[in-house]
Amino acid sequence: MSRRGFAPPVPTGPRHNEFIQSPKVRVIDHEGENLGVMYTREAMEQAQALGLDLVEVSPNADPPVAKFLDVGKYKYEAQKKANLARKTQKTQEIKEIKMRPNIDDHDYETKMKAVHKFIGEGDKVKITLRFRGRELSHGQLGMQLLQRVQADCAEDAKVESYPRMEGRQMLMVLSPK
Repeated sequence: MSRRGFAPPVPTGPRHNEFIQSPKVRVIDHEGENLGVMYTREAMEQAQALGLDLVEVSPNADPPVAKFLDVGKYKYEAQKKANLARKTQKTQEIKEIKMRPNIDDHDYETKMKAVHKFIGEGDKVKITLRFRGRELSHGQLGMQLLQRVQADCAEDAKVESYPRMEGRQMLMVLSPK
């Protein structure tokens, strides 16, 4: 019975040392100076003489660019940079404001304060107008209300999805300019 051969571990992150597949690479030393194009084996020997690894930093270049670096430190710094980017990115949420077609002026102003606050924070706002009973036969009142909302938000928001009916409710989506 034959056994399966032992496959070497697949490296995660950038290729380094013996995992570099190109026969020649453009080499940059640990101080940032360009040493020119040389054979991968020769570059690896020079890196090991300095106690560093040969790391492929730009694999799509012709020839690939490799640097003398400490692989562990390079991966750690790349991971920290990715974590920082993920932490600082802002995901845009969709906030929903619900109204009725016969809303009173003060209630309307309160809802509009919330809309302006959400848009100021960079979020999209979905305005939902719910019709009950006989209100459904007066769709023009809902359309007038949504046009009023659109006019009041014209300076800091644009209409992403214009008013449309979905069953018993009318929807409109606003997004920051």
